[in-house]
Amino acid sequence: MRTREMAGTGLFPTVICMGTAELGGSVCREESFGLLDLYLELGGNFLDTANVYADWLGGEKSTSEKTLGRWMRERGNRDKLVLATKGGHPFFDSIDTPRLSPQEIVFDLEQSLTHLQTDYVDLYWLHRDDLNRPVGEIMETLNELKKSGEIRAFGCSNWNLGRIDEARRYAAEHGLEAFSANQPLWNLAVPNIDAIGDPTLVIMDDDLRHFHEANGLTAVPFSSQANGFFGGRYTRNGEPDGQGSSGTVATQYFNQASFDRLDRVNRLAAETGASGNQIALAYLLAQPFPVFPIIGGTKLNHLRDSCGAADVRLTPAQAVWLESGE
Repeated sequence: MRTREMAGTGLFPTVICMGTAELGGSVCREESFGLLDLYLELGGNFLDTANVYADWLGGEKSTSEKTLGRWMRERGNRDKLVLATKGGHPFFDSIDTPRLSPQEIVFDLEQSLTHLQTDYVDLYWLHRDDLNRPVGEIMETLNELKKSGEIRAFGCSNWNLGRIDEARRYAAEHGLEAFSANQPLWNLAVPNIDAIGDPTLVIMDDDLRHFHEANGLTAVPFSSQANGFFGGRYTRNGEPDGQGSSGTVATQYFNQASFDRLDRVNRLAAETGASGNQIALAYLLAQPFPVFPIIGGTKLNHLRDSCGAADVRLTPAQAVWLESGE
């Protein structure tokens, strides 16, 4: 799998990032290890987790990070990976209370380092924002953690454009490093905004995309596959089968614009021999700024297919056509 430099970081992640939200939770340890092993066999090196992943299941906390830590220790492969994790997420029992004080950021990072059994994280994300906290304080804290060697680069997830730009300007004015990457919700489908459910999620829009392009800011989108909307399971006149995430997909993505894009994906897939899922991921890779889509991986065959998107190269014109039909 090809790699690409994440601008300004010295990191060279593979262009397909493996998300690990389910590992150690709904996916057992043995299956989790098998998925991680396969991802590396396919040439991948970019893993994304978070301090809170799988906490929504109840029981043991931070099972995704802990599973990754055990796997890296047993395989002895930490130095072969670009490892990303997230902190600063509100506690689930007080979801409306932000947690981005310097003390909370440091606390979450130290927890993650323990869970992951490592002394540094390649890319550290702030999982949410706190609009009432001065952005300068946050940037100062992240820069101190980078100086300490505990993180090599840092980014934001679910921050709005105004705050990302404010952070960029503060860093420039004070001789600090700014965010190296942004992790929004983004895929080729057109979301039904009101159906997304979580108002703290930030969805890629035209203004944010223009900012990424103008500043060369890396995007590492989550939900990059629209929960399988382009995987061949859904049709314009079909009904969700009620299995797995089909109900969520219908609620969030069933609309004329999404199905128009699905039609174009299927047409291009037939012309190129790629799968629809691969075409949808390749659309993200074809953007005029660095993009590293995060894929879900709970089944071996799905993981193989998604990683294959790294070999599908679309022209800028094809990417525009998939989106607009023009």
